[in-house]
Amino acid sequence: MKLLKPFIIFLIINFGALGIGSLFMAAGPKSEWYLQLNKAPWTPDGWVFGAAWITIMVCFSAYMVFLYTKRMTNKVAILFVAQFILNVSWNFLFFNNKLIDIALVNIILLTMIICAFLMTYLKDLKWKSLLILPYFIWLCIATSLNLYISLYN
Repeated sequence: MKLLKPFIIFLIINFGALGIGSLFMAAGPKSEWYLQLNKAPWTPDGWVFGAAWITIMVCFSAYMVFLYTKRMTNKVAILFVAQFILNVSWNFLFFNNKLIDIALVNIILLTMIICAFLMTYLKDLKWKSLLILPYFIWLCIATSLNLYISLYN
């Protein structure tokens, strides 16, 4: 019960990031611009993105609760805020402003931050670190999709 309140708070913050990112997306994946891009052959169907992000944010919220209760430091807070900003801003850069290459740098930085969470706190969280793996794996896929678009458009 002690973990429920921070879990709900992290869910609100993390799903808030998705909501803000969606607002910054403009027409996003349904826009004429995006539909005309040369996309990677491994680009998943649109519904996969939604399902992936829901799973990622539930798992990441649980991960953050465990990290928060085990070792809440300024470094954890800074990493969390940085990932929030990078997560939200990617949609704005990629879809809204069509800055594909800058969005690629953004998502690489976001992937590095999630990797830093994973590696830095693995010893503290042990098996609970598995909760951040969906985020890391998805970012690797998303980075490859962004890179493909950067290279072939």
